[in-house]
Amino acid sequence: MVRTIDIHETLLSAIGAVADKNGVEAYVVGGYVRNRLLDRHVTDLDVVVVGDGVNFAKLVAAAFHREHVVTYEKFGTAMVQLDGTKVEFVGARKESYQKNSRKPDVERGSLDDDLARRDFTINAMAASLNAPRWGEVVDPFDGQRDLARRIIRTPLEPDRTFNDDPLRIMRAIRFASQLGFVIDTGTLDAIRRMKERLSIMSQERITDEFLKILMSSKPSVGLKLMINTGVMDIVFPEISQLSGVDQRKDYHHKDVLYHTLQVVDKAAAQSDKLWLRFTSLVHDIAKPRTKAFKEGIGWTFHGHEELGARMMKDIFRRLRLPMEPLKYVEKLIRLHLRPMALVDEGVTDSAVRRLLFDAGEDVEDLIILCRGDITSKNPALVNQIESNYDNVVGRMREIEEKDRIRAWQPPVRGDEIMEACGLTPGPLVGKLKRAVEEAILDGKVPNEHDAALEYLLSIKDSMLGSK
Repeated sequence: MVRTIDIHETLLSAIGAVADKNGVEAYVVGGYVRNRLLDRHVTDLDVVVVGDGVNFAKLVAAAFHREHVVTYEKFGTAMVQLDGTKVEFVGARKESYQKNSRKPDVERGSLDDDLARRDFTINAMAASLNAPRWGEVVDPFDGQRDLARRIIRTPLEPDRTFNDDPLRIMRAIRFASQLGFVIDTGTLDAIRRMKERLSIMSQERITDEFLKILMSSKPSVGLKLMINTGVMDIVFPEISQLSGVDQRKDYHHKDVLYHTLQVVDKAAAQSDKLWLRFTSLVHDIAKPRTKAFKEGIGWTFHGHEELGARMMKDIFRRLRLPMEPLKYVEKLIRLHLRPMALVDEGVTDSAVRRLLFDAGEDVEDLIILCRGDITSKNPALVNQIESNYDNVVGRMREIEEKDRIRAWQPPVRGDEIMEACGLTPGPLVGKLKRAVEEAILDGKVPNEHDAALEYLLSIKDSMLGSK
């Protein structure tokens, strides 16, 4: 029985009308059909025509009174912005690849040829835009059955599919993670065999897929697939190296990798911030390098937070990550042990002020990370640690309300210090400024302009005399 889908978009109706008027066979394909069948949100549109895709794009643009058409003549593709939606047009085609190239040899083909070149069966479906067959689904590879079974499977032999475009390895894992699907056995085995082919892909495209996996509702699904197939060894080996548990005498430590995946999922349940999720993934990244066994104590990881933070710059560069979030990630890694150190009732207000000062506007994210770091299987211990964090957060709130440390703006600025002390720009100005800040953090001086200026004037002669 031929199945049809309910296509609501006025935009697609208009494109179909242009196709009918010009005698062109046109279909909406790929993610649109998949998402309509899954009753999920639809964004960009991909339209395949049997014939000249670029020429059809120009006909549609003219019908919408659009002059700008982005064309890629070599590949027979074009893109037009229509009613705020990006619509890509392509002529049905066949593709073949050289072993060490991502640039395909392209020739015109049938609709089935075009669907066969796609990555997975759930994306290898089309729906007609022509009036006589409006909404009729073309599904030569049983994509609808795989949707119902929640299976990721390649339309052709998987080794060929991944050999042609190795990025599909990452996309298979990403779709499994985003949709909660299972990768079929043959496809999964091919990923294990073909993972080295990722080396011909640009790092930017690999990283883009990796970050999409992190943004899944439960990132550990995709991360475990990367680990179990060996893909993580290629994409992010430092994460793979977290695996393993050592035991000496009666001492053992929990598998850092398993713990990390739990922390990432807990962060994802609390926040959709990409860089908080990324920080959760890398917060213990230096543990393998700092692991030591101390007699009578057991396993220790002294300094892993500082070393982990220092590892980030090279990792960001290698993964081609944007450098803007680097300081945020470094800061949270450095600070992720600090809140627990404030549990002791004997901890001073000064220590709490310093944490607020160091965390700044990211203190809530730090607490999410720290709470996520609780992965014990002992419910009583978990409840105790959560209660401790509640107390810490309460103390932080009280001190913040009193001292306004988080949104720190030094009450005495550099230009005022120079004027009050008769100085020109130089290291001594910074030294005086830091002395005032330290006094505020220690609670010696209120976080107020007049009090800070009075303190500056009281110390300036002794500090100037010792310069």
